[in-house]
Amino acid sequence: MRGETSLSSDKETRAKYAPLLKSKGKDALRVAMELYTFVTLLDANRPLERALTDPSRPAEDKWRVIDTILADKADPLTVDILHDLTDHQWSRVVHIANAAEDMSVDATAYYADALGITNQVAGELAEIHSALLGMPLVLFRLSDEYSDSKARADLLRALLDGQHMHPVTEQMALNATIDLRGRRFPDTIVWLVDRFSEHMDQVMVTVTTAVSMKDEQVSRLQEVYGRKLGKPVHINSVVDPSVLGGMKVQYGSVSTDGTVATQLKHLKRRMAVAG
Repeated sequence: MRGETSLSSDKETRAKYAPLLKSKGKDALRVAMELYTFVTLLDANRPLERALTDPSRPAEDKWRVIDTILADKADPLTVDILHDLTDHQWSRVVHIANAAEDMSVDATAYYADALGITNQVAGELAEIHSALLGMPLVLFRLSDEYSDSKARADLLRALLDGQHMHPVTEQMALNATIDLRGRRFPDTIVWLVDRFSEHMDQVMVTVTTAVSMKDEQVSRLQEVYGRKLGKPVHINSVVDPSVLGGMKVQYGSVSTDGTVATQLKHLKRRMAVAG
């Protein structure tokens, strides 16, 4: 939870730089990557966070610290955003890193807009979360802060191999396990889907079925969930023959599994207990 001061500071910076990030087009990806690199630096250096959030320290001094670290190698917009973040007040020192991460995700979303892949990336992130829901051991390993970050990344790369997801999707998912930032991997993926949905002003609903849905079914689901959630809905349709029948519906952290495969698993479990 962030305090009111941090939420206000974060909101102001995001609103201020939204049009500038949008105007960057494909170059917004560079800003996103540079901001995320700075996030990892802050996470590993609490004294730096304290120095950049100290209200008694002159703004020019904080700017010099950032400029020294970046050494004229970053995009000017990246530098400007980080300068702006240090100008704000934060409820806790760690919140400046959270705000930099927010700006990195915003920049990634605007890059996706420029390529016309925003829905694709959001859908692929939702598919990653949906596919791993039934794999608790894998989720534990991807979220284990005591394990080696390279091992977590290698595991995720192996899981994504052959899935033909966009490189941006893969990188965001890798970031979520390499630098856990005090969160579980699936929670970060849900957060990213929600952020992209917010960016598109709609809710991403992932529906997994054994065969492709007809257009009428998709329209009906959009209508039903649009009324239920009170916002426009995008149906991300995933075909997985292994579910056998029925459907699994997921949005945010909510998942409803009515597939035949899952029902059979429950039946086998009950029979084993009864026997």
